[in-house]
This record gives sequence, C-alpha cells and structure tokens, in this order.
Amino acid sequence: MSMKAIAIVAGGDSSEYSISLKSAAGLYSFIDKTNYNTCIVILRGRDWSACPEGIDSPLRIPMDKNDFSYTYQGQKKGFDLAWITIHGTPGENGLLQGYFDMIGLPYSCCGVLPAALTFNKYVCNRYLSQFGLKVAPSVLLKRGEPIDTNKIVAETGLPCFVKPNLGGSSFGTSKIKMASELSRAIDLAYGECNEVLVEGFLPGTELTNGCYKTTKGLVCLPVTEVISKNEFFDYEAKYNADKAEEITPARIPESMRDEIQHTTARIYKLLDCKGIIRVDYILCGSALYLLEVNTTPGMTATSFIPQQVKAAGMTMTEVMEQVIEDVLFTTKTTDHV
Repeated sequence: MSMKAIAIVAGGDSSEYSISLKSAAGLYSFIDKTNYNTCIVILRGRDWSACPEGIDSPLRIPMDKNDFSYTYQGQKKGFDLAWITIHGTPGENGLLQGYFDMIGLPYSCCGVLPAALTFNKYVCNRYLSQFGLKVAPSVLLKRGEPIDTNKIVAETGLPCFVKPNLGGSSFGTSKIKMASELSRAIDLAYGECNEVLVEGFLPGTELTNGCYKTTKGLVCLPVTEVISKNEFFDYEAKYNADKAEEITPARIPESMRDEIQHTTARIYKLLDCKGIIRVDYILCGSALYLLEVNTTPGMTATSFIPQQVKAAGMTMTEVMEQVIEDVLFTTKTTDHV
C-alpha cells in the first residue's frame, strides 16, 4: 500500500503568519515520515506554494488551486489529507475548510461552521454560555460605531481586556485599569480586525486543556497551568520562556482537573469539533470560566499541546497518526453512506 500524502498547510493572512510557519516546522518534525509523504504548503494571499525540499529551502512551487496539487520533477503531486496549521484567516475561520470541502480533500481540523464560530470570540462564548458555561461580561464593538466609554465600563468593570474579536496570540490586546485608557486600546485592537471585544477582568488561575478525537473516541490531555510574569499572558509571555511559567500537569485538585477535562470534552461535542482543539479557562476561586476555544492551536515543540501530550506519556508522532487515521477513516465511512 502506498504511503498517504499529507500537506501541512501554513501561513495565512494575519499577524500570526510567522507563528504558523513555526507550527508547520514543528508538525513536520513530529510526523512519521516512514508512514506519510509530507510537504509543507504555504499560503499568503493568492500566493499558494509547495515546499517539496523543506520549509528552509528557497524552492517554492506554485499550487494548482483547482485540485490543491503541484508539479515537481515532472510529476504531479496531490494529497490525501491537509493538516491545517494556519492561525487566523483563512485557515482558522472556515474559509479554507470550505475550499477543501468543495474539492473533496479531507483535513485535520474543524469544519466550516465550528471554525467560523470559534474564530469569533464573542459569538462563541455567547453560544456556549447558553449551555451553562460561565464567561466574562463583555461588549462587542464594530468599526464605525460610536464608542460610549461609560456604558462599556458599566458593563465590564475595571480592569478589563480590550482585544480583537477575530485573532490570536494576543496581538492588539491590552489590559486597562482606567477608563481614560479605553480609546487608545480600542484603536490598537482595530489594527487587527474590524471588531473589538471588551471583556471584564477575571482574577484567578489561568488554565488550558487540549482534546482530540481518535477512532476509539475523545482523548482529553493533562491540564496546563499558566503563570505570566507580565501584566497578563500577552504576546511576549506566550513566546518568551523567561516571561511565563507553564506547568503541566497543573497544580489543581483532581476534582477540578476532572471538571476541566469533562468541560473540554463537552465543548468539543457541542461545537462538533474535529482534530485537536485547546480550550482556555480561568479558575476564579471554585468557579471555572471559559476564556476561548482554539481549533488550530500552536504546534511548536514548546507549545501547550505538545507539552500536554508529553505529560500524558505519549508523543506527537502518535497523536498526529491517530488524528490522521481518524479523519481518513471517517471520510471513508462517510463516502460509503
């Protein structure tokens, strides 16, 4: 039987472009190349390029968007599955998933609706709150609409967070303590997208938990505790080991660990997720609050998911194979319905 061809799809059109490339390099290092023919594909606007000689090689071959293939050394190369690791548009918001659905190419992560829903922080949290999950008080702002500072502060309180409603890695995010800081923080967030989310500050312990699906069912990973040495877990703290402490497994009671893993699995099912997700929480006393759901989490060697996989006594090589085989099995089963 010939090896399956896997495209690790990276890049995208957001500020997280370079982070996505690092995730792609991580995934490429994890995947079992004796089982899968693997090629990184980089998307940037209309420029879609395959990297058949590795991401560090200058060789870039244009992709044929009709069937997501490329020609290398006189041979046309297609794929059996796309592993999407784009953080931001078009890979995290459902656009790329819609394209893959149309050409019939299986992919590793959530479908169009779950991706679009989770990419919109405000809508996702409002939706999940209808099922009893606790979320911070928040206000959604849209570019061009008048800003009523007093009304916003009345809704969220101070301190509060101001962040792009569509985006990640804390780009354009601020924690403010005075109402006079609000306008500047909103302008900063608008630099990332046309919608801004203002959320009330929740004091407590920040926790994050990964979950993925195999042919045998859901697997919830160990919980990670996050301690930022900055004002909050901002971009610098996320990508500078000296600015944050990440403890896996988290120093929490077993009962709380079980509650978090149960909640993560419940969210996975409520959103009809696929592949690997990560859910971020804040523990305020004994109350667990949802922060956000990430359906294309970071995949460098030091990212949360690889940390949690290691703490569970597994390897990312194993986990990637489990996800790939589940997607291919589900696709094959669906095709015969």
